[in-house]
Amino acid sequence: MVKHSENIIVGVSIGDMNGIGPEVILKTFEDNRMLELCTPVIFANAKIVSFLKKTYELTANIQGIDKIEQIVPGKINVLNTWREGVNLEIGKLDDTIGKYALKSFQAATKALKENQIDVLVTAPINKYNIQTEEYKFAGHTDYLNEQLDGDALMFMIHEDIKVGLITDHVAINELHKYITAELIEKKISIIHQSLVEDFKINKPKIAVLGLNPHSGDNGVIGKEDDEIVKPSLQTLFKKGIQVFGPFSADSFFGSNQYKNFDAVVAMYHDQGLIPFKTLSFGEGVNYTAGLNKVRTSPDHGTGFDIAGKNIADNGSFREAVYSAIDIFKNRIEYKELTSNPLKKSTAKV
Repeated sequence: MVKHSENIIVGVSIGDMNGIGPEVILKTFEDNRMLELCTPVIFANAKIVSFLKKTYELTANIQGIDKIEQIVPGKINVLNTWREGVNLEIGKLDDTIGKYALKSFQAATKALKENQIDVLVTAPINKYNIQTEEYKFAGHTDYLNEQLDGDALMFMIHEDIKVGLITDHVAINELHKYITAELIEKKISIIHQSLVEDFKINKPKIAVLGLNPHSGDNGVIGKEDDEIVKPSLQTLFKKGIQVFGPFSADSFFGSNQYKNFDAVVAMYHDQGLIPFKTLSFGEGVNYTAGLNKVRTSPDHGTGFDIAGKNIADNGSFREAVYSAIDIFKNRIEYKELTSNPLKKSTAKV
C-alpha cells in the first residue's frame, strides 16, 4: 500500500546558513499546503532557524524537537542537531558555517540510512568550506554514494527534460581517463532503471550526446565516439535498452531533438547542465538516481550574492520536495506491481 502523503517524512539538510538555503526552505514550508503533503524535519538548531525566520519576515510554525520520535505533523520540525549558538554573517563564506552544514547533512544522511526519514532534500552547500580531514568529497552525491547502497548518478529532472551524466565533477582535462565502455554502460543502465522505477515510464527512449564536437566527425575530431561510445550503445541496445546516438551536442537542444526522448545522457557536467538550466532554471531538480534511498536538491547554489535580501526564489527547492515525494511513492508502487506479475501495470508506455 502506498504511504499516505501526510505521513511521508521529508528530511532537510540546512545547507550553508550564510546562503539562501534557509530562506528557500522556510519559504517553501510556510505554505500550509506543503504540510498537507508531508512532514518536514530540518536538521539544524531550532533557535537559529527561528532567528532566520524572523530575518526573512516569515510566519512559519517552527517546532523544535530533540528526537525524530517527537515529530509533530502540520508543523516545520527542527531537529536540534547541535546546541551551541552560531554567529551568522549572511552572504559571506565562512569555514565555521561550512562545518555546521556538514553536521546537518551527515545527521540527515544517517537518519535516511536508518529509515527515520523517508526522503532527503538537501539545501545548497559550498564545496570549499565543507571540506575537513574526514570529508573530502566534491559535493553531496559522492558522500551519499559511499553511505548508501547502489551506484549514485546525477540526474537533473524537470517536467519537460531529464538529463543524466556519465561523469559529473570531473575536470575537462581528466575526462579521457573516465570515458570507458564500462562506465557508459553502467550509467545508462542506471538511468534506464530510474526512468522505469522512479518515473513510471515502461519503455524509455534515451538519447546520448557525443563526447567530441560533432561526435568526432568520423574520427576527424577525436576517435572516442566511434571507438568507445557507439559500441557501448550497440551493446545496450542489444540488451533491450532503447538508446540512441551519439548526437552532436551543439545542435541537439536548439533543434528541440530532446523532446523526442524521455532522457538525455551527457558525457560531462557542463555539456548537460548548461542546456538543462537554460531550459528549466528555477524549476529544475538535482536527483541522485541509482541509490536505495531518495535524495533531491534544488538546481542552484548557495547564492551568497543575494542571501539576506529576502529575494531568493524557492521554486526549485519546492520542486525538489515534490519530486522526492513522487519518486518515493512511485518506488513503492513499482515494488508492489513487480512483486505481483498478475497485477495490471499503470505505467506510462
